[in-house]
Amino acid sequence: MRNNNNKKNRAKRQGSKGGFMRNTKWWWVVLILVITAAGSVFSFALIKTRSSNDSSGNLSTFTIRRDNLLVTVTEGGSIKARNMKQVKNEVDERQMTIMEIVDEGTYISKEDVNNGKVLVKLDSSALKDKVTQSKMSFASAESSYLQAQEGLTIQKNQNESTIAAAKLKVKFALMDLQKYIGQEIADRIIEDVNKAEEITSSYINSLLSDPNKLGGGASQKLKQYRDSIALSEQQYKKAENQLIGTQRLRDANYVSALELTQDNLNVESSKYKKEQDALSLELFKRYDFPKQSQKLLSDYNESKRALVRAHAETRSRLAQADAQLKNAESRYENEKKDLDDDQQDLAKCIIKAPASGLVIYGTGSSEDAFRRMRGSGIIDEGETVYRGQVLITLPDMSKMEAEVQVHESSVNKIKPGQRAQIVMDAFPDITLDGEVAQIAPLPSTTRGWFNPDTKVYDTKVNINGTYDYLKPGMSAKITIFVEQLKNVIITPIQTVSNQMGKKICYVLASETPKRREVKTGSYNDTFVEITDGLKVGEKVLLSPPKVTGAKSQSEAQPKEEIEGSTSKPESEGSTSKPESQGKGKSGRPQGQGFELTDEMTTRILGYIEQSDPNKAEELKQLKESDPEKFKTELRTLMRNQAQQFRRGRGDGQKRGSNAAGRRKRQAQ
Repeated sequence: MRNNNNKKNRAKRQGSKGGFMRNTKWWWVVLILVITAAGSVFSFALIKTRSSNDSSGNLSTFTIRRDNLLVTVTEGGSIKARNMKQVKNEVDERQMTIMEIVDEGTYISKEDVNNGKVLVKLDSSALKDKVTQSKMSFASAESSYLQAQEGLTIQKNQNESTIAAAKLKVKFALMDLQKYIGQEIADRIIEDVNKAEEITSSYINSLLSDPNKLGGGASQKLKQYRDSIALSEQQYKKAENQLIGTQRLRDANYVSALELTQDNLNVESSKYKKEQDALSLELFKRYDFPKQSQKLLSDYNESKRALVRAHAETRSRLAQADAQLKNAESRYENEKKDLDDDQQDLAKCIIKAPASGLVIYGTGSSEDAFRRMRGSGIIDEGETVYRGQVLITLPDMSKMEAEVQVHESSVNKIKPGQRAQIVMDAFPDITLDGEVAQIAPLPSTTRGWFNPDTKVYDTKVNINGTYDYLKPGMSAKITIFVEQLKNVIITPIQTVSNQMGKKICYVLASETPKRREVKTGSYNDTFVEITDGLKVGEKVLLSPPKVTGAKSQSEAQPKEEIEGSTSKPESEGSTSKPESQGKGKSGRPQGQGFELTDEMTTRILGYIEQSDPNKAEELKQLKESDPEKFKTELRTLMRNQAQQFRRGRGDGQKRGSNAAGRRKRQAQ
């Protein structure tokens, strides 16, 4: 883990952060513009020198010959691991603070991985409190969930009891109806919907008219009433007959008057009993039977409706219990997920080594460098990092690759599997072999912000073998071998110029250069193939003359303005590289600096204002008071930074100059 020196270094870095920001934060934005301007000045000076040589009569020539032509594409790039493992801040919090982190540059071995070596520790104090709160919420949700499960079971049992009781009531009501009016009549009434609702008087009279139709208690009651009437009629007749006999005996003075009176009372009593029994039967037929029958039928119908209500009520209560269970289950699952997530986040605060490799903070890209310049997203102890931010990259050092950006004019030549050579800037005497692995299908956007017209394609070149001295981020020059042409006519690329859409060479004949149109084929950085227009042994000017509208020194030269400059020719139908170095893309002559547009000025001032507000305010005031002086001052600042940049890359430029000199000597 980090020692106390890291804290001192961090304090020192934070103390000097302001100065670093003021000096470096925005200069990377303008360096490209400065280098472009410097290149334009160099091209202008070169053209001017060539023109001087032409006017002095010292004409340098090249003799056309047949030779092998190796077509290559050479670009600068950087080294990176082919496979790498990124260690990210996976804690689901917006910001986290780094408590401990392994030193950058530490090599993580397989043994460290097996032993669970800790790479990063994040501040977990807030998460521990969150986990405690989540456990309490989860316990409450779990209790509610269990209670809802029991409640659903109880409700199901209660519903079964309610339905069973309602069914018994229906059964008992039917039995009461059948008991009173008989099963056959009761079943017939139940089947008849109309009679099931109400028993009509005519239907009752029809039942009472035929005692055999009725059954059950009503039939028994009706029979009792009728038997009682029959008995009372017999008693009445008997009393009348006895009264007649007693009257005769009284007339004959065989019985007393008291006995006659008693027999009269018996007759009256029997008559009353007869009338009473007849009235009881009538009342039964008119009131008691219809009332009791209708009541029993109504009870039966009501019991059926109660059964329907019981089914509906039990379904409703069951649905409520089920809904409560689902709500409790959903809350239980959510609280459980939250607890699991919080516990996982707590565990993610300690990040162990997932793979072996060299520890690099962040992704090791320019984006991380820009974050450091802005002062946010810095990877160090005590610093704040964000969710999903890459904390450490562990590149696999056993398999490396070179990443290069190929210009759109050459991308069609590049194919996967082509052989390549890689020369490290740090080890210029060592050449590594490789092959093209992948070409991006779309152009890169990293350069389009400053120069939208420049399109480059990210290309990956696998490096064969394993080398301990290779480190991610090292600069290198990558040469891709496109094709090998055998025994073709070649000439240096600077002998061919583009004039009014034609490829032109100046052939030296009788000490007078003649303008001749040629056709070109494949080319590399030094030579171009001539498919038509030149013959072996002819001499061509290495520096084509600059032709103006005025009369030239040679009468054979046309009176037309030619953009005399060296450019890489191309075969017909292929994509051309920039045709002229005499003029820029905007048509302005090179060597006169570059134009500061309003948009470019605004952007540069914005970056200066972020790093050095005082300087930005001074430039803004100068822009309002004296625009020309403002542009001059801005160009001066940019040139100073360009000079510092060139001095820092002096060794690389020196190597490039030496290589250019060797190519020129070979061409001559």
